[in-house]
Amino acid sequence: MTHTPPPPPEQPYGPRPLSQSDERTWAILAHIGPLLVAAVTGGTLGLLAPLIIWLVLRDRSAFVADQAKEALNFQITLLIVVIVGWITTLILIGWLILVAAWITGLVLAIIAAITVNRYEAYRYPLTLRLVK
Repeated sequence: MTHTPPPPPEQPYGPRPLSQSDERTWAILAHIGPLLVAAVTGGTLGLLAPLIIWLVLRDRSAFVADQAKEALNFQITLLIVVIVGWITTLILIGWLILVAAWITGLVLAIIAAITVNRYEAYRYPLTLRLVK
């Protein structure tokens, strides 16, 4: 007599949620990633890190989706400021805008990473919320 094994338990469909530790890690990378990418690309593609994190992980964690979207919106705003800075370098005020944008981006990204590490949502000040 042959005995057939029972069927395997059903696996739930859809993406598996992230652990709280993984959520914090990815949220921190969404805020710090633009600094790393900008350092490699000369400051122009910093928004790629939060964009990729948001697109890949938004269905697995509401916290990561929210923080990656917030970082993406800040990076878009910062890119607009940098473009204005480069355009206005001819009248010398552009250099001040570029330095202020760089320092602001660095300081706020570090503050955001520290806040997210405490598992608290961070909101960048003066940011255009273009990605909803």
